[in-house]
Amino acid sequence: MPRFAANLSFLYQEVPLIERIAKAAADGFGAVEYVSPYELDKHEIADALGQAGVGQALFNLPAGDWAAGERGIACLPDRIEEFRAGLDKAVSYARTLNCPMVNCLAGLAPEGADAALLDRTLADNLAYAAPRLADAGIALVFEPINRRDMPRYHVSTTNHAETIMAMAGVDNLKIQYDFYHMQISQGDLVPTFERLFDRIGHVQIADNPGRNEPGTGEINYGFVLAALDRLGYAGWVGCEYKPATTTSAGLDWMAPYRKEG
Repeated sequence: MPRFAANLSFLYQEVPLIERIAKAAADGFGAVEYVSPYELDKHEIADALGQAGVGQALFNLPAGDWAAGERGIACLPDRIEEFRAGLDKAVSYARTLNCPMVNCLAGLAPEGADAALLDRTLADNLAYAAPRLADAGIALVFEPINRRDMPRYHVSTTNHAETIMAMAGVDNLKIQYDFYHMQISQGDLVPTFERLFDRIGHVQIADNPGRNEPGTGEINYGFVLAALDRLGYAGWVGCEYKPATTTSAGLDWMAPYRKEG
């Protein structure tokens, strides 16, 4: 049975982030995730998680100036020291929040940049981060993101992600497999997931087109979620979608997966 985590950067937008934790718990989510916790006090978040009785599934390593359009810094050769400093901050938050996993966003390729240099920088940063996170008991994933939604994002396919992993050559590094992004970038969703099963650390879902709830578009999520069960995926399934109306009103898609009794 899939275990669903509410991505609070997308869901429950009608209230501040800290208040979304209780709303997610009330709607039956077992955990939460989001782009960034760093704007809030980590102890305040921990208290909210404890009061709601939900876990912290995932958050991202510091990703640069999000408001200014940055979407990660890990592939940028001139931001290596900033990346390493951000790693220390992420470990501090993860320990306080009892968060077992963090995601690394590669970042946007600068115009005219040497793609090979960006690959090498990303691989080296992941190779630096992976053992340090492992020492803290934290898993590391990184995520291919489609270039329709995020033009110039450096890693947009699982093939590219596999290349980076081979270059990094470290344990404690897996792929975050977002079915929405992969449908746009490459398709062949379940066969690819099955081929890479041992190399996937976290899953996220949304439908396409529109990035709304499962069941609103072309992806057969009944088939997808059954495949996760068949293959023995035991991690969280992050619900990173844009509610078509409100989050709570759009949760009928979860009904077949709710535990009875």
